[in-house]
Amino acid sequence: MEKILGLFTLLIIPLLIINVSCSGEESSSPQSINLWFDGYAEEEQEYGGELQDEMDSFLMLKSEKGARIPVNVDSFGAVGDGLADDTQAFQNAWDVACSLKDAVFLVPENRRYKVNATKFVGPCERNLIIQVSGIIVAPEEPDDWNPKYSKIWLSFSKLNGVKIQGGGIIDGSGSKWWATSCKINKKNPCKGAPTAVTIDSSSGIRVKDLTIQFAQQMHFTISRSEAIRISGVHINAPSDSPNTDGIHITDSTNVAIQNCHIGTGDDCISIVNASKNIKMKSIQCGPGHGISIGSLGKDNSTGIVTGVVLDMAKLTGTKNGVRIKTWQGGSGYVKAVRFENVEMIDVENPIIIDQFYCDSPTTCMNHTSAVKISQVIYRNIRGTSRSPNAMKFACSDTVPCSNIVLNNINLERENGIAETFCNCAIGFDYGVVLPKADCLKSSSCGGTQEDNQKQKHDPIPTHTEL
Repeated sequence: MEKILGLFTLLIIPLLIINVSCSGEESSSPQSINLWFDGYAEEEQEYGGELQDEMDSFLMLKSEKGARIPVNVDSFGAVGDGLADDTQAFQNAWDVACSLKDAVFLVPENRRYKVNATKFVGPCERNLIIQVSGIIVAPEEPDDWNPKYSKIWLSFSKLNGVKIQGGGIIDGSGSKWWATSCKINKKNPCKGAPTAVTIDSSSGIRVKDLTIQFAQQMHFTISRSEAIRISGVHINAPSDSPNTDGIHITDSTNVAIQNCHIGTGDDCISIVNASKNIKMKSIQCGPGHGISIGSLGKDNSTGIVTGVVLDMAKLTGTKNGVRIKTWQGGSGYVKAVRFENVEMIDVENPIIIDQFYCDSPTTCMNHTSAVKISQVIYRNIRGTSRSPNAMKFACSDTVPCSNIVLNNINLERENGIAETFCNCAIGFDYGVVLPKADCLKSSSCGGTQEDNQKQKHDPIPTHTEL
């Protein structure tokens, strides 16, 4: 009956005209390092070639003019006072919007809708727009959560060519979830919490001009998806909120993130296994744990990440800057990575590769296998480091890091001397590089030069979460 009433409401509402405007090792020489990315040339050509052109063409949604069918959640019984449970109204509105061509799933402004864990599942008819102009808020009490969906809050799956936009706010009401985390209260079991927004098994999705805040755990996850474009997204959570990654990418290809401001209690952006061709541009990060590839290789698993570019970023007061982190015992590889044009302000570990990552309450066992890390370029990176090791390459003795390239680096400490630490990291630098990174040239893992390096530094400890 509710669905029939909803359809009747749609029939008596005139069409709305909406004007949408949204806005073996390779050669190690400066001349050859960009060839590491040639393996991804086909995808680059498909998405417009150079990063700037790619971002411009993909992230600026073209203006559209035409008849749109508004599917307003209020027409399906949503109250919008922040107290009433509007979950069923949202689900009923979604069923109708998804079934219509050129529909707008509308969450109106100046309203506050409380919505419990919900799945918005496609495939849908063409040209669907999800217009979030108001506020969507999660239940504050973990005990009120729908037990059917313990790991998600708002999940969008099996969609193609959908735009999510509107300038509204998605608020996870996460404070009570954080209080029960095992990272806050060591007596509690580590059982996890929902991700605020998930895009899963989808393609051609555009997300623009939204704020996602105070997530129960991760804010925004992209999984098993392709051709996802995110721009103008703000993500906010306190620096002590546990596991609240900003944007988390897993098992996805051709993801572009541009002009985003992210401040959380964990990684601003994290990229994990089976992800390829990830482009990030004009990112502001802080507070948080930085921009990370990994962790990879946990529990002897295989991790593969290739073709990652970060161009133009500012990290302020973060625990890490640009980081690659892997567990001992894993397998697979990370390669063809470029971090460039990055400003670090009071960052504890500006440049770090950590193949001894261990985010565990117990000591991690030593293993000889590791995820291989190679072909990583750091270019035009400047700023200040809180720790002595402004650059740290802590790599496996049995699976060394290779083809690590530094170009035009200037990292200083406000109080003290900045240094570069290497263990089993092989590469070179050119241009002005401060602090000096001679250890990249001399590190051979087993030769006399490497033995000299070990004499200068304490043995590599098992690392815990930074």
